[in-house]
Amino acid sequence: MKIVFLLPAQAELDDAFSWYEEQAVGLGYELLDEIDQALRLVVSFPELQPQMVHKVRRCLVNRFPYGIYYGLSEDTIVVVAVAHLKRKPTYWIDRMMK
Repeated sequence: MKIVFLLPAQAELDDAFSWYEEQAVGLGYELLDEIDQALRLVVSFPELQPQMVHKVRRCLVNRFPYGIYYGLSEDTIVVVAVAHLKRKPTYWIDRMMK
């Protein structure tokens, strides 16, 4: 399976990386490692994670308060959001309507 990030989801990941790197050198890379591990789990078992809204599933990221929201389209995992779980939890739903 291939993974495709919607542009807003990629921007969220980039912003999170930058923020964590500002907090401590290397912490942003640790976030990316945890995101990578979560995405590997999703690729291996795409339907394992619970459905949230509109057939979008959420995979929690270890060590960091983020969830990867994704949908399945044939042989592609579409990442809709890389969302901080303590902020407006459903802000990304509008992306599904476009």
